[in-house]
Amino acid sequence: MSAFADVPEQPEAKRLLESALLDGDAHAFLFHGPRGVGKRAAARAFAAMLLGDPRRVAAGTHPDLRVIEALGEMIRIDEIRALHHDLHMRPFEADRRVYLVLDAHLLNDEAAAALLKDLEEPPNYATLVLVADELGPLPETIRSRCQLVPFRRLPRSAVESWIRGQEPELAADEVAVLARVAGGRLDRAARLLDVDGRARRVELLRVARAAYLEEASDPAAAAAVVLESTRAHGEAARTREQEVVDGLDLPAREAEQRVRRAAFGAEREELLASLEDLAAWYRDLVVVAEGAGEAVVHADRLDDLRSDAGDGRGRGAEEAAELVRQAWREAEEFNLNAALMLEALFVRVHRAFA
Repeated sequence: MSAFADVPEQPEAKRLLESALLDGDAHAFLFHGPRGVGKRAAARAFAAMLLGDPRRVAAGTHPDLRVIEALGEMIRIDEIRALHHDLHMRPFEADRRVYLVLDAHLLNDEAAAALLKDLEEPPNYATLVLVADELGPLPETIRSRCQLVPFRRLPRSAVESWIRGQEPELAADEVAVLARVAGGRLDRAARLLDVDGRARRVELLRVARAAYLEEASDPAAAAAVVLESTRAHGEAARTREQEVVDGLDLPAREAEQRVRRAAFGAEREELLASLEDLAAWYRDLVVVAEGAGEAVVHADRLDDLRSDAGDGRGRGAEEAAELVRQAWREAEEFNLNAALMLEALFVRVHRAFA
């Protein structure tokens, strides 16, 4: 049985990693690809195989495993300095030490420069695994010192299979629609299955439509809908992480940081996901206006899209989609005031349709 049996699809990534396990030569890997396609699960499975203890790796308690994540909006140099100090300590139990640098695309410049030194000459017992949602923000010097392991969006059949495993009672046509809306990502599929997530999506698409259906749409109210969604997502993550750290013997500061990091990361993730959904809605309007309804993302709302696509809204929708995509890029790259950014965005989107 493959070590990566629990990671759906990704044959190229699995082949590379299974070969690496056999050879044992490479000491630095860079998993890259969209969110929600199995990168983190594959990284932990890889660490479990290297350390020979899947149970403690899954729990995050193996003494020879260190996991580095973004604290807030970036990974700072202090985290990499701590990794550097730890890197030169011999393994406690296993033959190796494994370092997972999650959210590696969020390394700030100083942290990236510090990490480069460890990638150039790691100890022979150390394996570093970087996990990034995109390669662009990472310096070429880091990319060139890692074995690249690409992850792709999942085929619709794989997402359908995952959804059926989560919700066996769903009808086949509903499963097919949800898989299409998920766009090859399991994190999106999970949001669509969650009752609160579905309700938040309904509200989000309501404000997306209000930008062109209502003559006097309220940008502040529209922004509040998205902000409420991000806060709810953050609070849920905070509660889950607090339950985890309550069961661990951690210093108070580290426990607090873990909880805060989980909440911030969830809020940021939900903000980006909401912007992706908004951009996809306006893009779908353009697609339907051009008579290509079979290519829409929001397939479960095709009747609304067909109803809305008239009155020459295609050009406004095209501009609105680009405005939202630009907001996504800025929110992904910078630590913005979300309330101000969203309110300004909805003002511009309403003008695009005006």
